Amino acid sequence: MQLIKGKKWGRNMNQYFIKDMNISENIVKIRKKSKMTQNYVAIQLQTMGINISRSRLSMIELNRLNVPVSMLVALKIIFKCNYSDFFTGLEDKLTNDTEG
Repeated sequence: MQLIKGKKWGRNMNQYFIKDMNISENIVKIRKKSKMTQNYVAIQLQTMGINISRSRLSMIELNRLNVPVSMLVALKIIFKCNYSDFFTGLEDKLTNDTEG
């Protein structure tokens, strides 16, 4: 995990947050492999009752927003993939982070 410096609070106080493991890179890879645009995926999500814009999906893909579980379920259906596809490589990243 990586500590990220956030906004300044007060005079000398900084806000820090831990950047957790992310699946956003895998979402992008799966979307591109499926030859779908962000706009198309956002529209598909909307038809499934998930209120999201293309720009919000972009924020998720940039790992600036967390992925709601309901969206993950819907993305699995849209991409016709397995849940494990979203988590590919993350175990390796975790073991590499704890070794060093």
